[in-house]
Amino acid sequence: MSLLDVTGLSIRYDGQAVVDGVDLFVERGESVGLVGESGSGKSQSALAILGLLPARAQVSGSIEFDGQQVLGADDALLDRLRARRIGMVFQDPMQALNPYLRIGVQLRQVLVAHGLAAGRDADARVIEALTRVRLPDPERQFRAFPHELSGGMRQRVMIASALIAGPDLLIADEPTTALDVTVQAQILELLEEIRDNTALLLITHDLGIVAGHCEHMIVLEKGRLVDAGPTTSVFASPRHAHTRTLLEAAPRVDRGEVPAPVDGRTLLAVEAASVQYRDRGGALLDAVNDVSFAVRQGETVAVVGESGSGKSSLVRAMLGLVPMASGKVVYAGEPLEGPVQHRARERRRDLQLVFQDPVSALNPQMRVRSIIEEPLLVHEKGIGSAERLGRVTAMLDKVGLEAAFLTRYPHELSGGQAQRVAIARALVLEPRILVCDEAVAALDGSVRKQVLDVLRSVQDEAGLSIIFISHDLAVVRSISHRVLVMYAGRLVEVAGNDDLFASPLHPYTRALIDSVPVPDPVVAPKAAPLRGETPSLIDPPSGCVFHPRCPRSDETCASKRPRLREIRGTRVACHYPLDR
Repeated sequence: MSLLDVTGLSIRYDGQAVVDGVDLFVERGESVGLVGESGSGKSQSALAILGLLPARAQVSGSIEFDGQQVLGADDALLDRLRARRIGMVFQDPMQALNPYLRIGVQLRQVLVAHGLAAGRDADARVIEALTRVRLPDPERQFRAFPHELSGGMRQRVMIASALIAGPDLLIADEPTTALDVTVQAQILELLEEIRDNTALLLITHDLGIVAGHCEHMIVLEKGRLVDAGPTTSVFASPRHAHTRTLLEAAPRVDRGEVPAPVDGRTLLAVEAASVQYRDRGGALLDAVNDVSFAVRQGETVAVVGESGSGKSSLVRAMLGLVPMASGKVVYAGEPLEGPVQHRARERRRDLQLVFQDPVSALNPQMRVRSIIEEPLLVHEKGIGSAERLGRVTAMLDKVGLEAAFLTRYPHELSGGQAQRVAIARALVLEPRILVCDEAVAALDGSVRKQVLDVLRSVQDEAGLSIIFISHDLAVVRSISHRVLVMYAGRLVEVAGNDDLFASPLHPYTRALIDSVPVPDPVVAPKAAPLRGETPSLIDPPSGCVFHPRCPRSDETCASKRPRLREIRGTRVACHYPLDR
C-alpha cells in the first residue's frame, strides 16, 4: 500500500470543477513531482490532502494516508497528521510565518503541540533544526522575527518547521519560485540532503526542478491528469500533447540557439552611473556603482544578477525614475537628464517600461481598450477615436489577443494575458527602446514562450532595442544578444551571449549558470555552486565584493578591487578569471 493514495479526487466551487478525477500515489521515501501551469489544480490537490480547503469547496473521491481515510476526517485526526506525519512548505514563507512571533517560538510550537518536546529541550531541538537547514548563526535567528530574514533564510525556516517533527511525507508547494536561482539551488540541494526517508510531493511548474529531483512525475492540465510515470519516461516519451508543449516551452541554459550579434549603431549609452539610497537609519548605500554600458539598435541586452545586485536600480535611474548620484545617460547622441517628468515628451515615448507584475501595473478601473489607448491620448492628441481604436486593436492582435479583450478589466485576465496587455500598452507608441524588468518571471512556461515570441517578432519588424532584466539565465540565453552580469551594484562581466554561456570568465557568472536546473533527467543536477548571502550594500566587503563567496579568492581579492578589463572580447572584473 502507498504512503499516500489519492483516487478520483474532484474539487468543485459553485459547480465549477478545478480538480476532476485525479489519481495520485506517493510511496514511502519516494519523490514525486506534481507539474502544471497556473490553474491546473496543483495547489488545490495539496490543500485537499491536508484538509485545508475552504468550507464551500465540494470534494469527492478518496484520500488515504498510511491506510487511513483523510477526506472528510474530523479536525482531531487532521491535527494529529499535520506537521507530525505530513509537513508542508508553502510558496511564500512571509505569508506562512507569523510576523508577530519570533522564529524560535513558531518552531517550538510544533514540538509542544505534538508532545515531542518542551522547555529547554524544545529550544535545543529548534536550534538543531535551524542548524540542519544551514541557517547562518542559528542562535541569533532563533530570536529573530520573519521580516528580519532574507527570502532564502525564511524558506530555510519553513523547511525546518516542516521537518522538525519528523514527518513521513513532505509537501512542498512551489518552494523556490520567489527565490534567486543560486538560493533555489541551495534549497533544492538541502531538501535532498535532510529529508532522509521522508517522501516528497514537490509541486512546481519548473520542469528543470522535476527533472533533477523527482523519480516520478504527474502532469495536470485544467484540473485533469494528462500524463504520469517515471520522470525519465515522461520526458523521453510524453503521451499527451500538453506535456509535449510544456517540454518544448522549457528553455535550457546548457544548449540551444542563441541570437546572432547585432551590428547596429549605438542608440543609448549609460556612462559611469551610480545610484545611492539611504536606509531608515540614515546610512548611505551604493545600489549601483560606476556602471557603463551601451545598447545598439535592434539589440537585446540582458542584465542579470541576484536580488540586490542593482539591476532594477540601474535601469530606473536610466529612465529617470530614481535619481543618479553620478554619471550620465546619452540617447541618440543627446543627454537624458533629470527625472522623467522633466524630459522631453518625444524622449519619454521612445523609452518604455514593462514591469514584473502586470496586475499591479494595470489600472483596475480601466478596461483593456482604455489602458492601451491612454498613451496615444497623451502623446498623439491629434488622431481621432477611430484611428486610435484601429491602432489599439492592431497592437492587441500583435501580442496574440483577440478584439474581445478590449472590454475586459484587468481582474478578468490571466497573468499571461495581463502581461501581454502591458506589453501592448508599452509598444503602441512604437518606442525605440523597451525595458523589461523581470517581465516574464511570474509567467508559466508556455505563456512565457508566447510573450518572448511577441518581443522577438516586434524586434525583427521594427528594429526595437530591448533591455531585459532577469534572474533566469535560461530565458536570457534564448533572447539576448549581450549580457551584463551585476553583483552587489557592480558590473563583473559583460559578454556576447555565445561567449558568456559557452565559457564565462567570472566565477560568479559560472555559478549563476551552474545554478539553473536543466529540464532533462539525464543531466544530473550540479551541487549548489554558491553558499551564503549577498553582501550588505551599506558595508560591502573590501576588495572584490564577490570574494567572501568565491572559491578562487585569496588575499589579493580581499584587499584590491579588480578593474573591468577586456579579455578576448569579454569585459571582466576578476583578478583570476576562469580559463576559456
